[in-house]
Amino acid sequence: MHHELLPGIESGHWRGTSELWLDPLGNEVLTSACELAVSKDEISYTWSKGDKHHEGRFVFGDDGAVFWSDSFHQSEPTRQEVRDDWSLLSLFYSYGAGEGPDWGWRTAFSERPDGSLVLQMTNVTPWGEEGRAVRMVLERLA
Repeated sequence: MHHELLPGIESGHWRGTSELWLDPLGNEVLTSACELAVSKDEISYTWSKGDKHHEGRFVFGDDGAVFWSDSFHQSEPTRQEVRDDWSLLSLFYSYGAGEGPDWGWRTAFSERPDGSLVLQMTNVTPWGEEGRAVRMVLERLA
């Protein structure tokens, strides 16, 4: 069973590796184990930075709204805009980053040919350049 926003993502549990990029050039990666669960109205995930455990979730509403929160990136839930592209699900929102124009945050769920699920998040500059932030590559648990 799946939500109408997730036609290609079946309910279930996934496990894999999370990659986090914090350096401005996106060349230094921090890795950790991660897990992801898909239910009818929610995708939740866990990961770590050092010895600190983090969790996040996407909640889907009846009106198609998607709310995202993450204990590291976004503690207060924010509404996501669903975008149509080649991924299974693509979400976007903009946020204020001090003075100047807003920045963007893009999240995409994709399935690789081998059946693994990829959750990828990128930070989008006001001039449109995307920088790596998070990538989780996950295998379905039996």
